[in-house]
Amino acid sequence: MTRRRAPLAFALFSVASAHADTYVANPDATSGPDYYLTLLGKLKPGDTLALPPGTYRERLDLSGVNGTAGAWITIAGPPSGSPAVVTTQSVCCNDVQLGDTSYVIVKNLTIDANSVAMDTSIDGINAKGGPTHDILIESNVIGGVSLHQATVGIATHSPSWNWTIRGNTIVEAGTGMYLGNSDGSAPFINGIIEGNLFVDSLGYDTEIKYQNSYARPNGLSDGPHTTIIRHNVFLKRRAQSSWPRDKVSGARPNLLVGGFPATGEGSQDMYEIYGNFFYENRDGEALLQASGRVAVHDNVFAGGTGPAVLFRNHDLPVAVAHVYNNTIYGAPVGIRFSSAARQESIVEGNLIFASRPLSGPIEAAGHNIVGTAAAARRYVRNPSLALGAMDFHPLQGATDGPPLSLSPFSAQRDYDRDFDGELKGEARSRGAYAGESSDAGWQLDATRKVLARGAGATGGHAQAGSSPASQ
Repeated sequence: MTRRRAPLAFALFSVASAHADTYVANPDATSGPDYYLTLLGKLKPGDTLALPPGTYRERLDLSGVNGTAGAWITIAGPPSGSPAVVTTQSVCCNDVQLGDTSYVIVKNLTIDANSVAMDTSIDGINAKGGPTHDILIESNVIGGVSLHQATVGIATHSPSWNWTIRGNTIVEAGTGMYLGNSDGSAPFINGIIEGNLFVDSLGYDTEIKYQNSYARPNGLSDGPHTTIIRHNVFLKRRAQSSWPRDKVSGARPNLLVGGFPATGEGSQDMYEIYGNFFYENRDGEALLQASGRVAVHDNVFAGGTGPAVLFRNHDLPVAVAHVYNNTIYGAPVGIRFSSAARQESIVEGNLIFASRPLSGPIEAAGHNIVGTAAAARRYVRNPSLALGAMDFHPLQGATDGPPLSLSPFSAQRDYDRDFDGELKGEARSRGAYAGESSDAGWQLDATRKVLARGAGATGGHAQAGSSPASQ
């Protein structure tokens, strides 16, 4: 039988529903009742399509697939062991396609877009056409997206809101994630991007495009909205010169977030970027470049040949920049404003070891500890660029000072927690770590960042409530 109640491993992926079914595919089937594409067409709200280990060669088209707020649809591979590999043998389409899709989970799959073998730019996961909302992309491994820089691991090109992108690994993509359209249409709104590992993308590890004015779509709550980018690892260890010339089309930052419209819907939205590890950029680009309204706190930035953090008017202006409790080591420039913020800029409580720690017009800067990379040994345990060995926890008392005033940031998520997810207490420490050590601490390395249970507020969605995105 192809329809049965879910075994425990798959039961965890579905919202409880009195009429929910789990369909278990046969990876060797190419037609018939247990063929995964046949089963995909049967899914109703609350159902799960379980993909056992094996290779599924004809991609997943989730266009028009819709659960409900109380009964999400789940497509899931096994949580451990041999993977379920979704790939494509066709040049027509992207590997996993969404459009007019809502309340859907894609989880525990290995997504191989096979772009090099097919000699066609095929995205791993792509949303286009109709709007997509309330989507959970979790614990997938995405590869086969390195044909050239315009081949993308996860892309959204239609209006998208309430997406959670969590715990995925994207390997050597042309661009790891590209969210929105290059012309400012198709806004990506109210998302959570957390716990992902981006491994050496050719271009951006992640770019979220600027937004034009838009009419609030049906189903999106009243704003303002916040997109959270937290506890990710953004690696760019390869210079573009190490890639074949026909693959690359220009150096890019590890992460770029664009601006918001000046008036109307979206004008008061924010990006909150915290708890992330940014490592290397050998092409002179920033590890993080931002415009719009941004809070950047409790991140670790290591290495690079350009600024660690760059605020500049890109497609739209810098409006608000709150930059606090970050640790920066080994970049030629620490925090640079090449454009003045139109409304407010605060740079406070950072620990910056760079040749030029602070640069450009900053409205309020204070209580930062700055110095060269050589000075870092006086403040932190093991200042180094060696993955698996570097340790920027402070030496006892070395980064303490008068308590920081965090009240301007109190509306921001986890403003009072450090890189390890620990409470800051009196907020006396400068930099991303509030104390000398932590049982919850994660070793800075080329792995997904995982905090100990109970450390920090990882999980949840700004508007998801009791949906699967909050489990």
